[in-house]
Amino acid sequence: MATPDVEALFDGIRTGQRAAVSRAITLVESRRADHREAARDLLTRLADASTGDPAVRVGISGVPGVGKSTFIEGLGTHLTAQGFRVGVLAVDPSSVRTGGSVLGDKTRMPGLAVDPNAFIRPSPSAGTLGGVAAATSQAMSVLEGAGYDVVLVETVGVGQSEITVAGMVDTFLFLTLARTGDQLQGIKKGILEIADVIAVNKADAEGAGGVDRAAEARGAARELAGAMRMVRGPKEWAPPVVTCSGLTGVGVDEVWSKVLAHREHLGADGLLTKRAQQQLDFTWTLVRDQLIDRLRRSEAVAAIRDEVSGEVLTGRLSAPAAADQILAAYDAG
Repeated sequence: MATPDVEALFDGIRTGQRAAVSRAITLVESRRADHREAARDLLTRLADASTGDPAVRVGISGVPGVGKSTFIEGLGTHLTAQGFRVGVLAVDPSSVRTGGSVLGDKTRMPGLAVDPNAFIRPSPSAGTLGGVAAATSQAMSVLEGAGYDVVLVETVGVGQSEITVAGMVDTFLFLTLARTGDQLQGIKKGILEIADVIAVNKADAEGAGGVDRAAEARGAARELAGAMRMVRGPKEWAPPVVTCSGLTGVGVDEVWSKVLAHREHLGADGLLTKRAQQQLDFTWTLVRDQLIDRLRRSEAVAAIRDEVSGEVLTGRLSAPAAADQILAAYDAG
């Protein structure tokens, strides 16, 4: 990708051109130095031109098989039908060989993918912590600049991805299922400590073998609500626990109403403070990424890398001592 014309890209984004939005997100995902500089210029322009209320940023995660993509398609369709413009950033595991996205989210959300008021973008995690690309935060800014009212961020749902994404959005929605032990597992993983809204998905009227899955979901919701009372303090936001079916659309509107209730709870000042803190945290994330990149490109480090690696592998050098040598070489270079 050649270095783009930032002025033309900015104009395209502000007028809602989908191709310009796609190119801009590709730009902010790039690791090239000239692309990073252009991305900084573009994001600064978008921030300066920002007017009106910020988009509603919602992170969505859950255990594998919970039906995240089906739920997001149901929620997205529900929102576009009300006149909202919806952007979806689906953070995929990265291919080890190419660094690109492994999953194809447009194939998993066929209806939303062809909706003119929706924009779906698979985003490779590129090996970052929890599978969440550092560029996701900047991609959200691009979508806001293009006039999208709601930005949904779907995570791969493994490891630390939930915690990482919760630190990037306004509201964190955790999807779970009945009869999976997630009530206790959620407490163990700390999910209930960061969730703002919890939804028990696949609450369909009847499942295989005549099982009343709606009743099971309601039971699971009651258990989770009880667990939340043990985890959260009396003065804190009490995350509501609701049931829904992403497949049929039942209860999706209630989930959305709880998201808006949480946003109202934050208030304008609370939302501003939360986003400001997120930007500060993101600043230090970028600093760490840049330092690691510079360390990798350092000629002084490259000169001793093989020798230090060999000594660590043979046990002649401890990891702390090896790290000291690498950093000393970098500082000297």
